[in-house]
Amino acid sequence: MKSYLLLITGMMVVTYLPRLLPLLMMTGRPLPPVLKRFLQYIPYTALSALIIRGIMQSAPDMRWATVVGILAAGICSWLKGSLVLSVLVAIMAAFVVLQL
Repeated sequence: MKSYLLLITGMMVVTYLPRLLPLLMMTGRPLPPVLKRFLQYIPYTALSALIIRGIMQSAPDMRWATVVGILAAGICSWLKGSLVLSVLVAIMAAFVVLQL
C-alpha cells in the first residue's frame, strides 16, 4: 500500500510541475501578440484532429458519407460560424450520400 501512495504522489508531482512552473514564471508578463494568437488556435486544432480521427475510424464502410459530412460541416462553419447549423448540414449531407 505504501509503495502505491509513493507512486501516485510521484506521478502527481511530475504531472503538476510542468504546468505550475510556466504559470508562475509568466504571471504578470504580457505575451507577444504573435504567440498569443498562436496559443488561441491550439484547442481548436487538437479537438479537430481528435474528432476527425474518431469519425474516420468509426464507420470504415461509409468513407464517402463521412468525408462529405466533414467537408459540409467545415464549409458551413467557415461561412456561418454556427455549431448547430454545421452539425445539421453535416448530417443532411451524409444522409444524402448514403441514399445515393
